[in-house]
Parts: sequence; structure tokens; C-alpha cells
Amino acid sequence: MLFNSIDFAIFLPIVFTLYWFVTNKNLKSQNFLIVVASYVFYGWWDWRFLSLIVFSTFIDYSVGLKLKTENNQTRRKALLWISILVNLGFLGFFKYYNFFLDNFITAFSFVGTEIKANFLNIILPVGISFYTFQTLSYTIDVYKRKLEPTKDFIAFSAFVSFFPQLVAGPIERATNLLPQFYRKRVFDYSKAVNGMRQILWGLFKKIVIADNCAEYANLIFNNSTDYSGSTLVLGAVFFTFQIYGDFSGYSDIAIGTSRLFGFDLMQNFNFPYFSRDIAEFWRRWHISLSTWFRDYLYIPLGGSRGGTWMKVRNTFIIFIVSGFWHGANWTFIIWGALNAIYFLPLLLTKNNRSHIEIIAKGKLLPTFREITFMLITFSLSVLAWIFFRAENIGHAIQYIHDMLSGLKYQWGYVQTINLIHGKIGYIFPLILLLFILGEWLGRESKYAIENISLKWGRLFRYALYYLIIIALIWFGGEEQTFIYFQF
Repeated sequence: MLFNSIDFAIFLPIVFTLYWFVTNKNLKSQNFLIVVASYVFYGWWDWRFLSLIVFSTFIDYSVGLKLKTENNQTRRKALLWISILVNLGFLGFFKYYNFFLDNFITAFSFVGTEIKANFLNIILPVGISFYTFQTLSYTIDVYKRKLEPTKDFIAFSAFVSFFPQLVAGPIERATNLLPQFYRKRVFDYSKAVNGMRQILWGLFKKIVIADNCAEYANLIFNNSTDYSGSTLVLGAVFFTFQIYGDFSGYSDIAIGTSRLFGFDLMQNFNFPYFSRDIAEFWRRWHISLSTWFRDYLYIPLGGSRGGTWMKVRNTFIIFIVSGFWHGANWTFIIWGALNAIYFLPLLLTKNNRSHIEIIAKGKLLPTFREITFMLITFSLSVLAWIFFRAENIGHAIQYIHDMLSGLKYQWGYVQTINLIHGKIGYIFPLILLLFILGEWLGRESKYAIENISLKWGRLFRYALYYLIIIALIWFGGEEQTFIYFQF
């Protein structure tokens, strides 16, 4: 079920009403309702894959209980590996089987050996990468004795399948989300209003910004050989805002929806395109995944401790694995490696934590130096996103070559202007600029309109809400599936 669908617009009020007016007297009933609603939400897409979630839930719940009573370190480690192998086994089969088979065959063909193998027509279960990592964090934390295992199977099932963040995150830690299922929830009006406000902003990001950008990015990327260098730059910039609007919009809707039910999820995006270097960008982009890899992979590998070689090795591992997490394609791996190359100079010169605070905090405008750093970081991100969006590595390299070499031709700029004038128009670029301005003004909040609207009078505040709703109706792009559903 998509957040931006009629189905969800009907589903959410029904669950909300049952949750607060029918099951509100009993915590177990509320948690059971969340489990049922979450399974309906997921099964709406394909009910057959519910069995994976149920099996994964049962395995990790059982492993958690056994870890509590088992003191023998060898057996504890064996239990942890059962959880890891089962969860990553599912993920590996559904997501990477054909990729590894294809590369295995290609590798042998280089030495003159032809291997015949059958590829499987595998459907990737929506959200498998997200809930796999979420449930793994539970087992690992219990193994490390950072978390007490739960005996409440319903609460644990609700934690694994919680529908607002089930298919595209944020990837919650058990230490944050699971205890919230133990506590009685009391309806908080201001919290619910805040949640509705964040949902509205998330819908605007997705329907107006991302879906419109997708139309133009797809046009340019799918016909890249027909376009000039400046038009290809425009296509890459459109994709840069498409993926931000799409994914951060989803996170906003997920966090806002959770708030309606009395839950607090972690912030997943913190205005990453206002970053002054790549290290800051990765502290602000997909925060739940970045911190997951930091805590469960980077630090166990040694982190930034040790010699230069170890730092370089760990940095490349973390970024390449992160790229591979996104999909079974070499383009994602190159995208990850490129970000590692961006990041390394900062790490080796110990400048990776130079920019911790939000840019120009407490000020209206940034300094010239900050603008320069911000533009450089944004440009590097745009270049890396080309690999993320391209069909294959050859397409990405050709796209970048045509883009850079084509910038010297004057006719190319005329083509870009004609495309804007004839196809894109001037209203959407204006909306995009207003969106960037809104994000800038709200950058010290958890989402852009969280506080700026509260500073205004009631009349102006509601005028802003109605303007956003009008924009959703009049300027919404053609409906696109959320990009991160494929991961």
C-alpha cells in the first residue's frame, strides 16, 4: 500500500479510529491491532511475502530468549549466527542471487569456460532490506547484552512489522522503538497535529517535488544521447531533488504517521543538501542506515582507529557495502566507492567532523565561504547520483562524458532554454526554488515547516497549509513508485 494512494487515505483513518477509540483500554489489544494493520498494509502489495516477515519475527524472538538464558559464549555466538544467516540468507537470495550468478558466469567466461545456468524469475519483496536490518539490530544488541530480550511476542511482532516504517524505514533500533510498545500510549493532541503537519510536508515533497522532478529526470536520462551538456546537468539536478523529495518525503510521512499513534521515530534526513562537506552530508542523509552501518560494521571493524591502511580499508568497506545494500547492480557499488573517495581526504586530514552544527545557525544567510563549500558538496553529490540513476556503468560514464564535454557548446544552452520554455515551463522551477527556500528557513527544525509556521499567526499558518494542499492538487506530478521500495 502506498502512502500517496486512495487505499492508504481510507486505511489510515480506520486504523486510527480503532486504535484510539476501540482498543485504547488495553495495551496488548493496541499492539495486536498494529500487528494486524501492519500485515494488511504489507499484504496489500503481495500477501505471499508476509510469511518471510512472520518467519523472521519468530526466529529473532526465539534467538533473543535463548540468548538470555545461555551463558556459554560459543553457544551464544552460534545463536547470533543463526539469526544473521537466516535474515541475510533471505536477503541474499531474493536480492542478490541473479547478480552473483551473472557475475560468476561472466568471470568464468574470461578464462574461456562457458557455464550454463538458469536465472530465476525472483520478485524482490518490498522493504526486505529495511526490516531485515531492523530485526538484526535487535539480535545483535541482545547478544551484546545492550538490550533485555522481550517475552512479549505481540510487542516484538509489532516492532518488526510496524507499518509506518516497515517498507522504507527509518530503520529503527530496538533500543528506541521496542520499549515504546511496552508503555501505555495516551492520545496527545499537539503530538498528533505535529504528525499531521509532517505528513503534509512529506506529501508535498513526494507528490509535487519528487514526482515532477522524476518526469523530467526520466526524460533526460532515458534519452541522454539526444541532449546537450547543460541539459544533462539539468537532468542530474532533477534526479538529485527527485531522490531527496522521494525518500525524505517518505520518511516524513512515516514519522508523522507514527506520531499519530503515539510513537517517536528517529530523524532520517537533516537537510543534507546544505552540507559543507561529504562527511557532513552523510551525517544528514539516510541517518538510520548510516548509523546502522557505523554501529554494526564500521566500529566493529576498528572504525577510524589504527593506521592509515586500516582507516582506508574500513572507509571503503562501509561505503561499498552501503552501496551494495541499495541494489544488486555495479552502479550502486561505484556510487558507494565514489563517496568513499570523497570522504577519505577528510578522514585522513582529521577534518571529517569539522562541520557538526547546522550551517549558519541562528543567521538568515550563510557566509560566502559557506556558500562555496555548500555548492562544491552539492556538485559532488550530483555527480555521484548519476551512477545511482544510470541503467549501467557504461550509461553513467557516457552521461558524464557527454555532460562535461558538451558544456563548451553554445547551442547546448539554447537547447536547455528551449526545453524549459517548451516542456518544463516556469511554474515548477519557481515551486522548486520556493521549496529550497522553505527548507533553508526551516533547517534548524526536524522538518522544514515544523516551527516556521508556528511563528506565524493562525491566519498565515492555515494559509500556508491550504497553499500546500492546493499545490498537491494542482501541481502534483504523475504518480511514481517510491524509489526506495525497490531496496
